[in-house]
Amino acid sequence: MKYLIDNNLPPALAHAIHELSSIKGDVEVYALRDKFSADTLDVDWINALSSEKGWVVVSQDRFRKGDAEKEVLRKSGLTIFFLDKQWAKRKYWDKAQNLVRWWPAIMEQAERMTGGSAFKVKWNHGSVARFEQVKL
Repeated sequence: MKYLIDNNLPPALAHAIHELSSIKGDVEVYALRDKFSADTLDVDWINALSSEKGWVVVSQDRFRKGDAEKEVLRKSGLTIFFLDKQWAKRKYWDKAQNLVRWWPAIMEQAERMTGGSAFKVKWNHGSVARFEQVKL
């Protein structure tokens, strides 16, 4: 499975999660800037990933820039994990630690999906990781 970490999270975090996930063998994690230029419009990279199939997106963005963006996202068939707004208020190391804590649950949930799903990742993990499904 291939994961893309959006520009609103540091590329170093995507690279670290890629290395941590390498024990699984079939997991690739990329920062958006690894695949596209930093100024690529969301609509363009969403369409590109959609055409490749097998991608999961992790983002702090809610993709609310316009109707065209929402429509492309809905039609993309991508599985998307939105980090809840509390993530934006946290410092780098706190985000890194918490995303690593959530990562196994994100991978498990993504493997169950056939695409076209969206989930909110709350800041608090709890004893059992639970996602809230989001309507696109």
